[in-house]
Amino acid sequence: MRLPARSILVAATFLLSVLLYVDRVCISAAKQDVADDLLLSDQQMGWVFAAFSLGYALFQTPAGSFADRLGPRRVLASIVAIWSVFTGLTAAAGSFATMLIVRFLFGAGEAGAFPGMARAMYSWIPMQERGLVQGINFSGSRIGAAVTLPLVAGLISAWGWRPTFVILMFVGFVWAIFWLLCFRDDPADATWLSEEERNYILANRQSDSLAPDSVVSTDPAVPAASLGKTLFRSGNVRALCVQYFASNFIFFFGLTWFFPQLMTRYGLTGMQASLFTAVPMVCGAIGNWTAGWWVDRLYSQGKWRWSRRLPACVGFGLAGIGIVGSAYASTPLSSSMWFSLCIFGADMTLSPSWSTCVDIGRSRSGVVSGTMNMAGNIGAFMTSLAFPYLLAWTGSPLPFFYIAAALNVAAIVMWFRIDPTTALQEATE
Repeated sequence: MRLPARSILVAATFLLSVLLYVDRVCISAAKQDVADDLLLSDQQMGWVFAAFSLGYALFQTPAGSFADRLGPRRVLASIVAIWSVFTGLTAAAGSFATMLIVRFLFGAGEAGAFPGMARAMYSWIPMQERGLVQGINFSGSRIGAAVTLPLVAGLISAWGWRPTFVILMFVGFVWAIFWLLCFRDDPADATWLSEEERNYILANRQSDSLAPDSVVSTDPAVPAASLGKTLFRSGNVRALCVQYFASNFIFFFGLTWFFPQLMTRYGLTGMQASLFTAVPMVCGAIGNWTAGWWVDRLYSQGKWRWSRRLPACVGFGLAGIGIVGSAYASTPLSSSMWFSLCIFGADMTLSPSWSTCVDIGRSRSGVVSGTMNMAGNIGAFMTSLAFPYLLAWTGSPLPFFYIAAALNVAAIVMWFRIDPTTALQEATE
């Protein structure tokens, strides 16, 4: 069966997702070497992890707004080039302060990547394919994380942590050039598309036309204050933010502290810990594919609301079970297996979450998804600090795991307040 040409777009965004997490997870794999070189404590490394999350969170909504206004072609190419520069500059950090600054700016540079991709999906992907494509894109981040841990551990062992970050900088430049040359913001402008496929996309993608009682602005000149009020007043957006805070609170633990705590807890080498840490990331990719397929399957049966709600609720349930199981595991293998269930579940929530952002945001999907992702990365920021500080205060990792499990329960409740069929409404005085 011949693949449609829009598969090139999906392949490019999948690779972007891989690159995002290769660059992001590299600091976790290099944690011990960076800490030894710069004489940093675990609490200081927690702030290094958190600096990225804070920069990433704060610039989500502005970057998503830029993607809506300027188009994902220029915005994504610029974003990748900027964050690649700061990936390289990580190698130049010589103190705790300079590392914090570089990682904050690196996070700010990455901020618009997923909102920009969401805006591209709105223009290019037919409604009935949205769930699976979102699942494929996010699985790239998990595969990137899984590959990075053993790969970077090997590179650091051979060359040191500083040259490794410089190499990754140039990989990012290559992707940015390819995207700028080949992608177009609207399929109507893509000369490499066949007329048949172009017409199919235009006929089946989501329209901005709404029911008479639903008003959404497609004008890029809508005042920021008005749009901000719209986002704040939307019950959908608020509930999406809460549940995504919970999702990222768990997942970012897997990107930051799961690897070093395995080494410490079970006395593993870096390579051994990287392999046990990679397994949950692979399971996360499978969770993305599973949820993406399930979202589209339920949608094709006419169950729009449940196509988003059911996969997300099942995912949060599995994540809660897995995080508690991992807390009580007695071996690195059992800890990895329980945490794999946790990440499988947590990643089942991504396709419905981001599909819902596009559902309700439409031509504003960049800013809606950016706002949700901002809340999620505030959760990641909290995780980076909560784990080392709770461990130091209580002498046990269990309080952190209990908090994570409770957040999963709260997220399930939020999904019964989310309606993907209700478009973002423009605030009025």
